[in-house]
Amino acid sequence: MTLYGEKPPPADDRPTVQVTAVSWPGDEPGPATPSAGSRPRRGRLLLAGGVTAAVLAAVAGAGAYAYAGDVPRGTTVLGAELGGRSRTDAARELRAALERRSAELSAPVRVTVGEKTTEIKPADVGLAVDVEATVAAAAEADAHPVSRLVGSRSIDPVVTVDVDRLDAALRGVVGSQGREMTMPAIIFTGTTPKPVYPKPSLALDPPRSAEAVKAAWLGDRPATVPLVEKHPETTREEVDRLVDELAKPAVAAPVTLTTAKGSLSIPPSAIARSLRFSADEAGKLAPRVDVKRLRTAVGERLAKVEVAPKDAGLTISGGKPKVVPGRAGQQLDTEALSRDLLAVLPKADGRTVTAQLKPAEPELTEAKLAELRIKERVSTFTTRFPGGLSSPRSQNIVQAANDVDGTIVKPGETFSLNGHTGERGYDQGYQDAPTIVDGKLVPGVGGGVSQFTTTLFNATYYAGLEDVEHKPHSFYFSRYPAVIESTIYYPALDFKFRNNSPHGVLIDTSYTSSTITVSIWSTKIYDSVKTEYGPRRNITQPKTVHLEAGPDCIEAAGSVGFAQDAYRVITKDGKVIKREKFSWTYQAEPRFICGPKPPA
Repeated sequence: MTLYGEKPPPADDRPTVQVTAVSWPGDEPGPATPSAGSRPRRGRLLLAGGVTAAVLAAVAGAGAYAYAGDVPRGTTVLGAELGGRSRTDAARELRAALERRSAELSAPVRVTVGEKTTEIKPADVGLAVDVEATVAAAAEADAHPVSRLVGSRSIDPVVTVDVDRLDAALRGVVGSQGREMTMPAIIFTGTTPKPVYPKPSLALDPPRSAEAVKAAWLGDRPATVPLVEKHPETTREEVDRLVDELAKPAVAAPVTLTTAKGSLSIPPSAIARSLRFSADEAGKLAPRVDVKRLRTAVGERLAKVEVAPKDAGLTISGGKPKVVPGRAGQQLDTEALSRDLLAVLPKADGRTVTAQLKPAEPELTEAKLAELRIKERVSTFTTRFPGGLSSPRSQNIVQAANDVDGTIVKPGETFSLNGHTGERGYDQGYQDAPTIVDGKLVPGVGGGVSQFTTTLFNATYYAGLEDVEHKPHSFYFSRYPAVIESTIYYPALDFKFRNNSPHGVLIDTSYTSSTITVSIWSTKIYDSVKTEYGPRRNITQPKTVHLEAGPDCIEAAGSVGFAQDAYRVITKDGKVIKREKFSWTYQAEPRFICGPKPPA
């Protein structure tokens, strides 16, 4: 419209441009003019078509830039820029960065365990950066779109370590700082139950050790590895409860056993010998009735109602193994008898068990024995004992030898000396003889069995069999080979070996008035098994200790303490195929004198 008196506006000579309405978040449809009192809504922004395309292209370009590659831009690992790269390129860049730092990353890591410090070479324990896993973690990093354009983030590398190799390296550092777990137990002396209370171990926790060393390695700082207490699952209170509620009532009265062939009475002494309290690896104590030991304890009375099967066996005759045939039998149902006896032992009344007889085949037949290929002597070892054959200590050695003689260990089986003999007490034929308790010699039932243990250990050692568990003496005795020897104490200390050969193993024992010999028969698979010793080190001198004179006082000449390494070297087909390290530190044995110290 033209207003009178005014000139019309000049013509607009700009080109006509198409516009597009862009709705921003918050725009909602509504009237063109807001109502009174209402809040004006956001207006639409009109963009020229060409401008729109430019903006969208810029946005698209920025998005393409931000999301280029598999790894978000701005991502670094150990200072290496991996952002915007494909996984392959990122892995190549990370390897190059690690190579540039190879001298730093291969330097020994200083590790403190308790009060001791050592250095560990990363290569020795498999300490390394897993490049592929690290790149995968970098690619999955959470990054906001804006952060991808202008932000940055540092990703921790994925570090690997061989936990077993690291644990083996650190165990040598722990030394006397650690302690083994004392497993709970209940043992019978005659018919008197005696508790063995649990004590926690103080040892390495391999996963925690690995985390500490991994964190310290790339942080270029020393690692502190903790020693951790681990408590057995069964507590002292639970041991006392088992004594009061089961062990004591079990031997308070006999149990009557009835069968189709008659009845017999199981006396408390036989119950005590067969009631076993065993702890598993976690220290959980559980009772059971060992029917095999019950049969031995009841003896001829049980033989009246059952006929035991007999395994085929071997004896050594004329320098060769000779087969002893086995036979079938008829026996009580072992599983049911063990369960039913355990149910009545806590009771004061109703102590009667009805048992069923069933056919019993020998576990080891002549055919199965032939498959074990026990045909030749593969090792033998002899130690000398003082005091003559009639001394109590010598008799204990002979008793242990007789208990083990003729034992056959199948391929893959683990032999336990404690498990084989059980408690070595008076009822089992063992006598009082000096034994080491709390660092000094005291009278104790079964003293001397450690010499048989050492002899058996060496025989299996030179047969190339796998050492599962053994512990050398606290003090060095010249009658034993240094380091390659073992003590034993029921039930806390055991000797175990595993038959890791494809053939059966026969343990053959013999003795003279001054020696004990153990031979291992099987099929020979190695050329030789030898021991190489390192030099003695850290030698300490004994001190003199005066003890109160009396019948329980045993004098000792004392011995030096030292540390030493021994290496079992196994050869086959003319080549060394295994070299195993055994290490031990002996304390200096005090010179014990019975009587007061003379005045200066």
